[in-house]
Amino acid sequence: MIKITLPSGDIKEFDAPVNMFQIAKSISNSLAKNAVAAKVDGKLVDMTTMASEDAAVELIMPNSEEGIEIIRHSTAHLMAQAVIRLFPETKVAIGPSIEYGFYYDFDPKEQFTEEDLAKIEAEMKKLVKEDIKITKENISKEDAIAKFKEAGEDYKVEIITDIAVGALTLYSQGEFTDLCLGPHVPSTRYLKSFKLMSVAGAYWRGDSSNKMLQRIYGIAFDSDKALKLHLKFLEEAEKRDHRKLGKELDLFFMSEYGPGFPFWLPKGMELRNVLEDLWKSEHRNAGYQEVRTPIMLNKELWETSGHWFNYKENMYLSEIDKHEFAIKPMNCPGSVLVYKHGLHSYKDFPIRMGELGIVHRHEFSGALHGLFRVRNFTQDDAHIFMTPDQIEEEIIGVINLIDKFYNKLFGFEYHIELSTKPEKAIGSDDIWDKAESALEGAMKKIGLDYKLNPGDGAFYGPKLDFKIKDCLGREWQCGTIQLDFNLPERFDMNYIGEDGEKHRPVMVHRVVYGSVERFIGILIEHFAGAFPLWLAPTQIKLLTLNDEVVPYAKEVMAELAKVGIRCELDDRAEKIGYKIREANGKFKIPVQLILGKSEAEANEVNVRRFGSKDQETMKLNDFISMIVEEAKVKFDN
Repeated sequence: MIKITLPSGDIKEFDAPVNMFQIAKSISNSLAKNAVAAKVDGKLVDMTTMASEDAAVELIMPNSEEGIEIIRHSTAHLMAQAVIRLFPETKVAIGPSIEYGFYYDFDPKEQFTEEDLAKIEAEMKKLVKEDIKITKENISKEDAIAKFKEAGEDYKVEIITDIAVGALTLYSQGEFTDLCLGPHVPSTRYLKSFKLMSVAGAYWRGDSSNKMLQRIYGIAFDSDKALKLHLKFLEEAEKRDHRKLGKELDLFFMSEYGPGFPFWLPKGMELRNVLEDLWKSEHRNAGYQEVRTPIMLNKELWETSGHWFNYKENMYLSEIDKHEFAIKPMNCPGSVLVYKHGLHSYKDFPIRMGELGIVHRHEFSGALHGLFRVRNFTQDDAHIFMTPDQIEEEIIGVINLIDKFYNKLFGFEYHIELSTKPEKAIGSDDIWDKAESALEGAMKKIGLDYKLNPGDGAFYGPKLDFKIKDCLGREWQCGTIQLDFNLPERFDMNYIGEDGEKHRPVMVHRVVYGSVERFIGILIEHFAGAFPLWLAPTQIKLLTLNDEVVPYAKEVMAELAKVGIRCELDDRAEKIGYKIREANGKFKIPVQLILGKSEAEANEVNVRRFGSKDQETMKLNDFISMIVEEAKVKFDN
């Protein structure tokens, strides 16, 4: 008698070994029809897997996280089978699942075109209707090499040759066989909701010295409804793409003379200055002092900090007077030198030093992406030096400051993750345990929930990562608080304690925006370029009906400038409808003032808001009083 324990705690008994289908059918026919895989004692397996002894079994449904992952991987195989049917001389490489979908790398006789994607997708749908059974085969490494050599699949042979283990598994569906760990769905009929998205070049094994293959990307879901929702999401995300809007709104651009190095235009600088000025004022209010450290420092400093040994591949190097220097990838070692410039007593603590510091990091050209992935950016860094008994209070203070920006100013939802010691780390286990416990203690003291993210800490200390959610539901990791006992030790940092003896301070690294550039990219997409009044580079645009009112428009503009309102004048000889459409639609100006002869004679303005067709005529003084109040930064959404 075999006893199968279900997640509910119920036990099913069987007289002989049973597969996962039989277990599912003993519960319900619907479950047997829909389950895509199972877990046996916590291990994912195919539905054909036999249970020959007592076990805990959980059936995996298509709409579960693991079920969708299996569907996406299986759909990659489905696409490869369709490609081989249509283009039989094509060689296959690898095809994993990725976020929202899958890809597969191919070496075709002739390059795939966008038109070929439609043919491949149509063939995939035929294979789904054929309901082809997917089977698993255990095979030795030697036999697998022989099998793929005979089939002329050179890439598979290379992969298998590099695998150390002797026993492998193959999955077959009809005429197509692939090397894979699995599990997979039972048959092709389970794969109904997918779409092929694009074709791109990809070097074999990511090495530019290897042959360029063609990579076909697709998305897959457990239902047509989920697929349609995602396609709608992609359409909306495309409209909000910060690279497109950044160009349309004249905020920034990229140049072939500096790949990955953004050029900021005047309107982009207005936006940056608002964010940076706000950052400075709020940090002054929170007891921070601003510092500025050099952009290039001697190799010895980076050796002491540990960056030279843990981060050198991401650093730009130079030589000055026969000494090796590095352009800083991080601001912290410079802040340490500022700290060490003077003597400190316990009475000085906490010392909070903020720096909007420009850093440079080498990124591969293929990874560059607008403002999201660049080679130089501004970190809104701050480093706090404190005594051990001040840790909790300071961590809580930083959490509250970050919340003030994320929640109270921008209205972002966010969650916090505690990232612990990574594999590549400096410092003893005792120091890491102490640091992790301190961060955890601060979170518990103020009653905040957090997720554990094992092994994702910085190489010098654990951290709290703040992940915000934008209006499309996408998550972005921005703010971070990193507790560091290591750098004070490595740099021999000291302070004089109450007992008159030298003691080691504790150091916190933290950012709010993270990268100012990346944060601006997030804001562009979050607001779709239609910034709130306080943040908009151009807050008001004055639109003249004719040349006669231009002098009055300039007077209005001067009065608005006196009270700090950012405004522009459009006095072109264009129809007013065109000017309104451009200001409202293309440039997304929060407020437009339409000025004609009657407004000039009565010292009035005709007010129109972004996204609205309503208009209101007001006395100029009344409008100025109103708009000054509206344009104030408000930490309450």
